[in-house]
Amino acid sequence: MISLTRENDVFTLTMDAGENRWNTTFVRDIDKALDEVEASTGPAALVTRSTDTKFFSNGLDLEWRQDPAAHPEGGDADAFGLEFMALMGRFITLPVPTICAINGHAFGAGFMVALCHDIRIMREDRGFMCANEMAIGFRIPSAELALFRHKLSGSAFYETVQFSRRWGGPDGKAAGVVQHTAALEDIPALALQIAEQSASLAANRELFGDQKQRLFGENSVLNLPHGAAHMLKNAEQFG
Repeated sequence: MISLTRENDVFTLTMDAGENRWNTTFVRDIDKALDEVEASTGPAALVTRSTDTKFFSNGLDLEWRQDPAAHPEGGDADAFGLEFMALMGRFITLPVPTICAINGHAFGAGFMVALCHDIRIMREDRGFMCANEMAIGFRIPSAELALFRHKLSGSAFYETVQFSRRWGGPDGKAAGVVQHTAALEDIPALALQIAEQSASLAANRELFGDQKQRLFGENSVLNLPHGAAHMLKNAEQFG
């Protein structure tokens, strides 16, 4: 379901499970792949892609969630929620540049993993990204709301979580949901180009990872109660 390859400084994580629906087995396989990325040293970047031309990821494995006993290949259903959220937190703070090549639909959990990457490239002609929980009657967990709020502009955030807006390539780029759009056949080359150009930033893993922690971690600078003027005038207090 998951493969990880490396060419020079670029790792490519390929999801090859059809619609790439998320269950505990899928989470753990990707987690193992990230172990290998983090165990490397020196310049590096990660590209995440799908082999399916229609779906990047179609969200949760709903058949497994509804009847885990009938689908034992999906793994421990009780462990899924916390392990999936922890994996998303790992992606967003991975100490190398991460590029998401969104070749098709990315719904629910698929949209989340896309947002956890540093840079997103979306197919320009087909496919949507959507947090579809409200549309299908699910409550969005607070941790997921925080992810969307940190990664999206105010209006895009509200339309995404409250109205389950479907973002296509052009309107997603205009709203800042993705940074680039491209034809399907051009996405792999563009993702590789961006990865190669940014890999040198990870030569200092400690610095690159630390800044992600300061942006998205426990003491996120985005969430501090102080205004920028106060912090600037008292910079010695804030590091």
